Amino acid sequence: MNPWDATELNFDVSAFTGKARLFPLPNLVLYPHVMQPLHIFEDRYREMLEDALAGDHLIAMAVLEPGWETDYESRPPVSQYACLGKVVTHCRLEDGRYNLLLMGVQRVRIVKELAPLRSFRQARVELLEDSYDFASSCDRKRVQEELMAAFRCNLPSSCELPEQLENVLSNQLPLGFLTDLAAYALSLSPEAKLQLLGECCVRRRAEMLLREVKNFAPAPPKKSALAFPPAFSDN
Repeated sequence: MNPWDATELNFDVSAFTGKARLFPLPNLVLYPHVMQPLHIFEDRYREMLEDALAGDHLIAMAVLEPGWETDYESRPPVSQYACLGKVVTHCRLEDGRYNLLLMGVQRVRIVKELAPLRSFRQARVELLEDSYDFASSCDRKRVQEELMAAFRCNLPSSCELPEQLENVLSNQLPLGFLTDLAAYALSLSPEAKLQLLGECCVRRRAEMLLREVKNFAPAPPKKSALAFPPAFSDN
């Protein structure tokens, strides 16, 4: 396993070419600020990872559209919005498979998928920036406090906050960071998660989350703690 270095989390926007490797999965929605474990075993995605490691370390996590099962081995449609991630550490297993940690760095919109020159998929993407349009700083603070409380109260029943995450939440997180962390961790539908990924307005993203959690059933008593970050996801 490569030693983890915080400098590897840096994303140089000015150096980004606008072309991204696509790693499409059916139900995994990655967000900026989130670390996702991944398990890579398909040949085309091994090549994708090796190409990323030899270059900018960037991979765009895309979401397969419904109906992908009939054409998975080819190029089934993907949703318009994706999350650009950076490989921060990886481990190559003896049989050629990989375990890795991918850190979400920025929302992107897929502009055009490129002609298949490699076994993996690539696309031209547009980087998307967060925007804030609160009426006042007091309004922003109110929404942030409401979302923080809702996040704490509505984590999955078997999940307890480890000390590291508790420390993060105890600090004054930027609201954009908090919305992405909550969208990733809460038990939302895949459709809701994808809608939140595609929303660049932080105020609307926070309001969408608050509406979603209001529909949650009361959480049962917590049992055993789940690991955070979650277990490796298969491709």
